[in-house]
Amino acid sequence: MLQLLAAHDVTEQQWRVLRVLSEAGPIEATELADRASVLQPSLTRIIKTLEGRKFITRNKAQGDGRCVVLAIAPTGSALIEVLSPERRVIYDDIERRFGRERLEHLLDLLEILIDGES
Repeated sequence: MLQLLAAHDVTEQQWRVLRVLSEAGPIEATELADRASVLQPSLTRIIKTLEGRKFITRNKAQGDGRCVVLAIAPTGSALIEVLSPERRVIYDDIERRFGRERLEHLLDLLEILIDGES
């Protein structure tokens, strides 16, 4: 997957941010950092880069000008669409080699880790 992203000049962290925005819709920066498992200082740089490439949009939250709401832009959605077939092939290969049940268990464990549960 990293080679696929590198071919499109996108880092793994940038990809996670785009995927979260694609799936969640517009969200505040702090929630995005949490969902994408990205530290806030890193997210600040990622936002600047992705906004510069027109992959995302940034707006002030209604009622609270201090909060930033981010959304995926049409260009970002187009990138996800372009990469989706190749990404699916990679994930299908992982599932084939690792097994569906073991992969689902691994994803469940990772979700627990992200949520901070034990």
